[in-house]
Amino acid sequence: MSWDPVYRLVKQIPRGRVTTYGELAKALRLPGGARAVGYAMAATPNGRGIPWHRVIGAGGKVTMPEPHASLQRRLLASEGVPIEGTRIDMKLFAWSPKSRAKSRKAKRKPARPVAPKSRV
Repeated sequence: MSWDPVYRLVKQIPRGRVTTYGELAKALRLPGGARAVGYAMAATPNGRGIPWHRVIGAGGKVTMPEPHASLQRRLLASEGVPIEGTRIDMKLFAWSPKSRAKSRKAKRKPARPVAPKSRV
């Protein structure tokens, strides 16, 4: 399976905002849910400009093991996202991919009206 759809969506997260693994999984309808997004983030390739640090655990928690958690905290702080204790205030800094996913859906053409068959 390619993780490219996950990476494309993560690239849309604006600077100074965060989203959760679960939100990304819901938006992409990924089988395996948040865990699948976690695998994708763990496999993030270097040099592609993917802001992996903007993806956090449910409730605003930094869930990575050290030393990556320290780097994630520093990167988020440099973008103006403070971490109070172990959590980020999701009311202030959350970004939801829902509106993005809906706006990108292909617009369906309305069905053509079918003329009634004439009985002869």
